[in-house]
Amino acid sequence: MESSTTLLQTAKDIFIGSFTFDLSRYLIAASLIAALVWGLRRTHLASRKIQKREATPADFLREFSASLRTVLVFTTLAVPMVWAFRHGYLHDYRGAMSAAAYFGYLAGILLAHDTWFYWTHRAMHLPRLFKAFHRFHHCTITPTPWTAYSFAIPEAVVSFLFMPVWLAVVPTPHPVIFTFLAVMILRNAMGHAGLELHPRGWASHPLLKWISTTTHHDMHHGTSYNHNFGFYFTWWDKLMGTEHPDYVKTFDRVTDPGRTLPVQRLSTSASPHTTA
Repeated sequence: MESSTTLLQTAKDIFIGSFTFDLSRYLIAASLIAALVWGLRRTHLASRKIQKREATPADFLREFSASLRTVLVFTTLAVPMVWAFRHGYLHDYRGAMSAAAYFGYLAGILLAHDTWFYWTHRAMHLPRLFKAFHRFHHCTITPTPWTAYSFAIPEAVVSFLFMPVWLAVVPTPHPVIFTFLAVMILRNAMGHAGLELHPRGWASHPLLKWISTTTHHDMHHGTSYNHNFGFYFTWWDKLMGTEHPDYVKTFDRVTDPGRTLPVQRLSTSASPHTTA
């Protein structure tokens, strides 16, 4: 414990490193998925593009700029979190860790984050919260991997708060935290990829259907604001009746190997949604 360390000193110690780490996570994950999509769109799998609409340069500029702002919010909020660790309000995991413990912690944090995401996401669709928290993210109709951190400041704060809440309850080994952060941003970029990356039959498979697909989240942007709130998994949507009734049919259509997709560019102001 470093009880004499102030918030200002903590900021001096960690700000640049934390900003670089979070920005790197975003750039690496978004770049990897964007490159994968770019390559697949030059093969027969181009037919897996979910929407006819193409994202525009204006979409990219808005999303990339907002994602940089989100990284800045995350970095700023990391300062009091690290200060809390230094002063003993949050605790590191101490002791040896077996492989079973590693995967147990990882499963726990993923399940907890999926629950946090579903319920905070659904809450941000309430009329009194939507405008301030989540409407900015829904300026994106046709997602791309660069949409991953395109949040208004209040939504970025809600997203960040999962970590200190989780760590206050469950001191977690650093390797698990690192893996979780990598999985989280990769899944985020995949969910916004705009092209279905999962094998045909996934959405109706007895086991795999519980893991969300790119189509699952894309429909939340491009078909209905009021469905498909989940992140890693689909069970909260299935349990709470918020999964889009045409999800499986849409996934099957998108992954149909005989599908053709005519290109159609819509106005950036066009929206097929009804707000919450």
